[in-house]
Amino acid sequence: MTDFSTKLIQWHEDKGRKNLPWQKNPNPYKVWISEVMLQQTQVSTVIPYFKKFIKTFPNIKKLSESDLDKILVLWSGLGYYARARNIYKASQIINNDYGGKVPNTLKKLMSLPGIGKSTAGAILVFGYKKRSAILDGNVKRVLTRYFKIEKDLSLTSTTNYLWKISESLIPKHKVDIYTQSIMDLGATVCTKNNPNCKNCPINKSCLALQEGLAQSLPFIRKPKKKPTKKVLWLLPRSPKGDLLMYKRKDKRLWGELWSFIDLEGEKKEIIEHEVQRRFLVKNPKLKKLNKVKHSFSHYNLEAIPYLAELETKKSYKNAVWVNPKNVKSLALPGPVKELFITLQNYENC
Repeated sequence: MTDFSTKLIQWHEDKGRKNLPWQKNPNPYKVWISEVMLQQTQVSTVIPYFKKFIKTFPNIKKLSESDLDKILVLWSGLGYYARARNIYKASQIINNDYGGKVPNTLKKLMSLPGIGKSTAGAILVFGYKKRSAILDGNVKRVLTRYFKIEKDLSLTSTTNYLWKISESLIPKHKVDIYTQSIMDLGATVCTKNNPNCKNCPINKSCLALQEGLAQSLPFIRKPKKKPTKKVLWLLPRSPKGDLLMYKRKDKRLWGELWSFIDLEGEKKEIIEHEVQRRFLVKNPKLKKLNKVKHSFSHYNLEAIPYLAELETKKSYKNAVWVNPKNVKSLALPGPVKELFITLQNYENC
């Protein structure tokens, strides 16, 4: 066992996290769900979602026999919805091809939708107590600083180099405790901003700290300024106040979630024309609502919502009429959910 792993394991006894929901009575299924939820999402955000998800779907069989809509409802607000769709697909594969048991090899795990090398490694380590490396954001940060790796972290070559380091540090014993400790160190001490180097168990041998580079590493080349996509949201409203919503088929953004009619552009005339075309209303009554802003990984979204008052309520394909006070049964993207709250507050004024 290296001095690096020994110190981290010893540190974890007093300072490590041991009471997270997925650490209580752990099994490969819980580890898998938690690891996917934790991708690009903070622990504090994930905890309530994880608890509700496991309570609703306590095992793979129940998850695989459910339907995607129910899963997306539980995921609503957590973001990156492809994760939920992949979990559903993977659960069906596991149930059909592996007898309902999460695979226990890296190759088989990585063949499942939504499971990459690091997530697969975490499942093996925490679910099966097998030796495997992981390389999530926290681990990358610890290794980059400790070994003073000044290469651009966004490059594949840098990631491959970090994988080799991560694999070389795996101890022969207590691999689960070691893995949890390096993740916890990155999350609570070797943080992105203002790292607490004073209380780090490996600070005496950290090369970045010795050379005053702890604040500047990891090095990631500044991304280009994100473009802004401007759209219009059409909210058809029935005489009784119900809103018409459509299920999105676009797999890239909010696929299988319920949203409003989405139109590119900014001009009110686009909305007017759409209401006339779709609902055969000559002079639509429109009400402009406050702009909705949301940031995605690759672009910013600005949506201008318009209420369109309709005189009749008809059925439409892939659409439902929803009372704004009763939307909990639908899987809604975060910004759409927030708009419903705004609408309720507006109506109550």
